[in-house]
Amino acid sequence: MAKAGKKDTMARLQSAARLSRTALASRLLSHGFYAGQDQIMMALDRENGQTPGQLATRLGVRPPTITKTINRLQVQGVLEKRSSDSDARQSHIFLTETGSQAIRAIEKSVRKTEKLALKGLDKKDVKTLSKLLAKIEDNLSDLDMASADEDEADEG
Repeated sequence: MAKAGKKDTMARLQSAARLSRTALASRLLSHGFYAGQDQIMMALDRENGQTPGQLATRLGVRPPTITKTINRLQVQGVLEKRSSDSDARQSHIFLTETGSQAIRAIEKSVRKTEKLALKGLDKKDVKTLSKLLAKIEDNLSDLDMASADEDEADEG
């Protein structure tokens, strides 16, 4: 019976994640952004001038993926690449003025999506949910460790 409960929990977690991404993507599209572009924009808002490699690492995506998205956002005029002062082979990515203004629309989309997702939950529920999700993230953040633990359990 416990295994069925765990399967239900994973299915609900995956469903909630998919639905939240879909809801946010719809809001972002109304501002001219596609899913994933918001993450790059927000990362640059927190720390402007990152390299594509730094962005890829921070966002947990592969460098070719980040490069394609950066190029699309550059065409949209919301960010720009600048060569490094110390290494001409390296580029840094910066928000443009238009990009900085777009951040507010992205943040508003995130807030509205979050408000919709958390409707009906009180502050205590939200705090508990946040702690539980952080624990799940911690558990899944080191997949190599999870595999090692699983292998040990299978041997025992």
